Amino acid sequence: MKYFWIQLLLIVGSVSMALVFIRTWGQAKNRAWKRIAFSAFVIVNVYAVLRPTDVTWLAQLLGVGRGTDLVLYVMVLAMGFLTLNTFLRFRSLEKKITDLARTVAINEGFRHNDERLDAGAVVAQPAAPDSAAGAEAEAGADSVKA
Repeated sequence: MKYFWIQLLLIVGSVSMALVFIRTWGQAKNRAWKRIAFSAFVIVNVYAVLRPTDVTWLAQLLGVGRGTDLVLYVMVLAMGFLTLNTFLRFRSLEKKITDLARTVAINEGFRHNDERLDAGAVVAQPAAPDSAAGAEAEAGADSVKA
């Protein structure tokens, strides 16, 4: 009962994280191993809160000394993993956005080029020979052929 309130607060925090993760389960495109790892993390977290002497025992078994030091080292590794995961995800998204922008630019270029060629075909049709300039141009072309 000495640590009841802090244990309650930490367990409620862990369970809240788990509920948020489960609520967005369908939305999150996480791989199965990430889901399993997160679930294991929550379970280990609740166990460590309820039995802190076991964490100290494990730390001494591993040669760390104190349970709090072991928790700190594990959190540093977890933070490194999260940072690397976020970096790789952003890099993947940037590549997808770049590919999408290139595709849109190419499609827009084709569309503008087709519009330009269609408009040019209408303008480039020969003029009717009833105009004076057209008649002179035909007469000049006949004299060159002869």
